[in-house]
Amino acid sequence: MSVVPRPRLDLVRHLLVIVIIGLLILGSLYVLRPFMAALIWATMITVATWPLLLKLQRRLGNRRGLAVLAMMVAMLLIIVAPLAAAVVTIVDHTDAIHDWVAGMPSYTLPPPPEWVTRIPLAGKKLAAEWQTLSDAGPGGVLARIKPHAAGITNWALAQMGSIGGLVLHLVLTTIITGILYAQGESAADGIVRFARRVSGHRGEIAVELAAKSIRAVALGIITTAVIQSVLGGLGLLVAGVPLAGLLTAVMLILCIAQLGPGVPLLIGIGWLYWQDHTVAAIALFVWAIFVGTIDNVIRPVLIKRGADLPFLLILAGVIGGLFAFGLVGLFVGPVLLAVTFTLLQTWIDEPPPDAVLVVLAPDETTSPPAE
Repeated sequence: MSVVPRPRLDLVRHLLVIVIIGLLILGSLYVLRPFMAALIWATMITVATWPLLLKLQRRLGNRRGLAVLAMMVAMLLIIVAPLAAAVVTIVDHTDAIHDWVAGMPSYTLPPPPEWVTRIPLAGKKLAAEWQTLSDAGPGGVLARIKPHAAGITNWALAQMGSIGGLVLHLVLTTIITGILYAQGESAADGIVRFARRVSGHRGEIAVELAAKSIRAVALGIITTAVIQSVLGGLGLLVAGVPLAGLLTAVMLILCIAQLGPGVPLLIGIGWLYWQDHTVAAIALFVWAIFVGTIDNVIRPVLIKRGADLPFLLILAGVIGGLFAFGLVGLFVGPVLLAVTFTLLQTWIDEPPPDAVLVVLAPDETTSPPAE
């Protein structure tokens, strides 16, 4: 009987291959680093809106080019419209801003109204500081601002740079999204084949679950934020609060970041109290409570429609991802937790490979044989 020798394991060769592959992956990620944020956002947008693209394509006679063009135009409108609204708002109030800056040396802050003192926790301190500025007379506010002028200027320049970077990021995201819309099937097939090569059937399940998680977040978080912002904006508009459009845009950002619509609505309520519109302020306050709590009903329902996952898991992923990765973490966090949770659950439920099932025949017993 001949014995076949087992092949010798070349540990050094395998270790070098792993090191080389790791260096290639790290080098590729470093080269793509300037585009990573835009690529992640574009992937999330594409996955979340892919069913909409397919419906639009069928409406247009299965012409993918026209469907992609229509989706790109819609994206550009979504991106350009808020920026244009902000620019128009600033231009419309240029004269008021100029007059306010010119009148700063002679401006006297009026005494604080009574409602400032009634603000919980910080009301008395805020009223005292306000009264100090008011007692300083003409130019008191300007004198308080002057020592911080350099810091304010540097902050404004930094924000202008951030706005420029944001515009470039949005342009890159739009371009990459268009490419993914056009080549979506090829990209999805490549990802599925890679996942299958790494983890077999589990890899395919993980890819499918990631897509469902992204759509669940888009359907639950984004849709809820839009509903809250629209309702809150209508409340500001009906109450007659100025700059209602700008406050609504801020409200949308805060709702997406899971901070709620409270701050812009409180600003509107405060302005109404300042103008002695007490009835309108009370009505807006009641409306703000409704708008601020409606997400507790809408969001769980929408998320469960997108993916059959525990709501607390998705919510923890949204909030934790936001703190860990920034705004893009709204999508990355839930995907990571959902995929990890499902793979771990599958692994726990799967019997170990060395498990042996013993079946006894009807005439067999477990008693020891007779001697």
